[in-house]
Amino acid sequence: MEAEIGIIGGSGLYSMEQLQDTSEVDIQTPWGDPSDNYLLGTLGGRRVAFLARHGRGHRIMPSELNFRANIYGFKKLGVTRVISISAVGSLKQEHRPLEFVIPDQFCDHTKRRVSTFFGEGVAVHISFADPVCPELTKAVYGACQAAGVVAKLGGTYICIEGPNFSTQAESRLYRSWGMDVIGMTNVTEAKLAREAELCYATMAMVTDYDVWHPEHDTVTVAQIVENLLKNAANACQVVVQAVERMPRQRACKCGSALEHAIITDRAHIPPAARQRLELLIGKYL
Repeated sequence: MEAEIGIIGGSGLYSMEQLQDTSEVDIQTPWGDPSDNYLLGTLGGRRVAFLARHGRGHRIMPSELNFRANIYGFKKLGVTRVISISAVGSLKQEHRPLEFVIPDQFCDHTKRRVSTFFGEGVAVHISFADPVCPELTKAVYGACQAAGVVAKLGGTYICIEGPNFSTQAESRLYRSWGMDVIGMTNVTEAKLAREAELCYATMAMVTDYDVWHPEHDTVTVAQIVENLLKNAANACQVVVQAVERMPRQRACKCGSALEHAIITDRAHIPPAARQRLELLIGKYL
């Protein structure tokens, strides 16, 4: 094991200066290349792997992300918990810019994503009613409180395809559904993390109100970038607190998510699929 906790840095967060004794590692996966090299280091006495979701320099759009490679890379490094940091728009007046939301639900409104490791001879159906790890989510929320960051525990993150932002009609529709924040990445990560039996939690950083808000057009790009940078600095402090207070052992069910999810008769799993999926399902075969 090279790391036990994974950190996915979103827009505005491409590295963590708090990491000590750092090194980079290039991970190869059956699904191609992750977004960037993983940055390994020590944080609060724990081994951590950091990945810039969009690559350093923000080179990769949401629809172009190789989500499978990113999550599989964490699994290959020995990671068991993943904290995902993401910039989002607010769909409710109560979620103000520079505040964080720790969602406990997702709504998948994407159109072109591959959100499973399985298929091609292996049928798997995970339980996704509760899409985030309750243990990890509470740890992240507690870390927000310790770091003095205003955060709400609970809420729904609607994930759209992108890369374009919503129309006003779409934004109003999502509000009528009761959505809290809007982004373009996290639901796909959450599905794959569950399939990889990794704990997963989202730290959604509000940069601005979505287009529904009457003052949306007065927000400048410069203001959004300023909020991104402020949020990124706050997120780093929260991650430090979360890692320090995270239990050593997992008491959740995330680590056995595939126990009853593999439907295919083991005798009928193709050899190529067995080899490709060994890291994920080998213990069940």
